[in-house]
This record gives sequence, C-alpha cells and structure tokens, in this order.
Amino acid sequence: MGRVKRPPKGSHRVHYEWLYGRHTVVEALRAGRRRFHTLLLAIENRPHPLLSEAIRRGEKQGLAVKKVPREQIKALLPGINHQGVALSASLYPYVPLETLLARSEADLPPLFLLLDHLQDTQNVGTLLRAAEIVGCQGVILPKRRSAAVTPAASNASAGAIEHLSIAQVSSLDQAVASLQKVGVWVYALAGASNATSVYDADLRGPVAFIVGSENQGVGALLRRRSDAVLALPMWGRTNSLNAATAGAIALYEARRQQLAGKQIDNQEAAVHTSS
Repeated sequence: MGRVKRPPKGSHRVHYEWLYGRHTVVEALRAGRRRFHTLLLAIENRPHPLLSEAIRRGEKQGLAVKKVPREQIKALLPGINHQGVALSASLYPYVPLETLLARSEADLPPLFLLLDHLQDTQNVGTLLRAAEIVGCQGVILPKRRSAAVTPAASNASAGAIEHLSIAQVSSLDQAVASLQKVGVWVYALAGASNATSVYDADLRGPVAFIVGSENQGVGALLRRRSDAVLALPMWGRTNSLNAATAGAIALYEARRQQLAGKQIDNQEAAVHTSS
C-alpha cells in the first residue's frame, strides 16, 4: 500500500513509496539516505514545528512541496493516520551484511539485533526504535516470512528506522556464524526455564541478540547456534513478555554493561598511565 513509481527523467527504474506521519517524514529527510520526490502537506494542517521543518528541509533538497486538500492525501493513503503529511521516497536502502559487520562506532561497543521472523509491523517498528536509540551497529532481518521495512514499520518506529543500518539475509543461521567469526557473542532471547537471566550474563563485549517471532519464539536451530540462551526474569502472574518489550530491555541492559565496562577500562588505563 502506498507504493508508487516516480516518473522524472533519468530515474524511470527507481521505485518509490509514500512515507507518512510527521515524525517519519522529518526523520527520513534528516537522515537523507533515500531519494525523494514530492512532499504533500494538507492545507488544513495546523502550524507544527515538525511540519515547518519538513517544508524547510524539503525545499532545501529541491523537492516539490505541495499543499493539497487533506482528502487528496486520504485517497492516496486510505485508512492510514497520515497526520496530513506524505513524502514520496525511494525504497528503504538495505545494506549488505558485510558492510554492517565492517562498520565501527567510535564511541560505542558493537551491539547487533537479529529478528527471527517477527511479522507484526508494530512490534518491528517499536523494537527498531529501541535499537536506534541505544545505538545498535546494525539490525539483521530474514528476507522471507518476516516483516520488512515498510512505510508502516517506519511510522511505527516514529522514523527511527530511517537512521538504522539494516541488512536482509537469506539465512539467519549463516548471519549468526558471520557475527561469531568476527568475535560477536550471540544470545537468543527465550523464555526457557533453564535459561540464564539477562541480568546475570556478561554482556560487556560485542553482543548480538536474537528476538523470536510472536508465536514461535527463536527457532531451535538458532538457539543451538547461539552462544547462550538468555531470558528476562518475571515476577508477575503472566508468563511471557511482548517480543518488542523483551528485546528493548535486553538491548538496554547490554548497552548499560558495555558502557560501565568501558568506563572501568578507561579508569584503569588512566591509573596505569599516571603511575
């Protein structure tokens, strides 16, 4: 839904889709990782800082900025809460897995997220929003039987997806092997009774988490391939957490441990230098 082709000269092979929502549109323009063509704004919109920024960035990038009746956007994106703004953009720019592994964050230890066939767009968007906020080096998705990066997923992430580096792979099992080969410890998040608590695991080094699908969890092959299976402790009466919630908590705990460990290393290095 919402996908269009942009017809300008010299780009007839480029496929475009409609991004929508104030945050999504502005974050896409801020990230500047896609190609853009037209920015539509409803005439009926009330003044809003994000809309003003969208217009400013759109004009600066030479886009066609058009104010149209809200009904025109509604007809383009039926049944969608578009907030009176839509942006035609090229499809999400996935990166090769090799590029993802070769990247280096100067100030943050490596942290990756793998999604094992999550299909709920809201879960994917929420989890990828958390991944971007904690500074994940990259996210890895399977090409089949999984929610992809669509306008709906970008909207569910409030546009955070636009700043993430995401790879689509044919085999998550092979992706795990590639991560382990470069020294990343891979942990499957599961509710197994014999699993180690996330809070008891040593997550200070390069880490990757696998979050499983809403119904099946992490597949058996990936659990065996992982370095360990981790779980989140639960003290209430329900016996499971939403996949996006569990993944976000694990990402934050890993980042907390990584930064605490880095601080200790820096302090020890300072003491060694001064002595």
